[in-house]
Amino acid sequence: MTDRRRTFWPVVLLGVAASGLAAYAGSKDWISSHAVTGASTLMTSQNDDLTSPGTTSLALVALAAWGVLLVTRGWARRTVAILAGIAALGPIPGLWGSAHHLTTSHEGSHATGWPWVAAVSLVLAATAAVLAAIWAPSWPEMGRKYDAPQAPAGIDTDDNAGLWRQLSEGRDPTEDGNP
Repeated sequence: MTDRRRTFWPVVLLGVAASGLAAYAGSKDWISSHAVTGASTLMTSQNDDLTSPGTTSLALVALAAWGVLLVTRGWARRTVAILAGIAALGPIPGLWGSAHHLTTSHEGSHATGWPWVAAVSLVLAATAAVLAAIWAPSWPEMGRKYDAPQAPAGIDTDDNAGLWRQLSEGRDPTEDGNP
């Protein structure tokens, strides 16, 4: 059996790169619109949004999920990986519809390659998320030293007045020797 710990960084880097590229592709113009006036052709945008903001936003959600995946453990990591996969798969059904709608609603326009870049990137991001959901239990986790410190035994952290009283008496409530 192969050591799944070695798959951590390649899968995370694939997910981050693919999600980032999909967000970038969603922010680029998906069609090139030309207006013919006499003998010249002018590139026009007519102040229209020729991008896919839905693709960009869901790809950014998937990208953020990869950041969260790095600092979570156990079932939370698996849940975040599943959410990253859902966010990556979300815009895929609408990619063709968006590009087709933009080209048919703008006379003299043709599609650019950005919808294809977004589609491939989103499929790769979703694949990385599925692999992360499957392999997450065997991946390395952040050390517990980054967790919030726990109160020593015998100190009631719900009693804020008691903690202040101990401080007023010159005792450190975080030291183990305090009653």
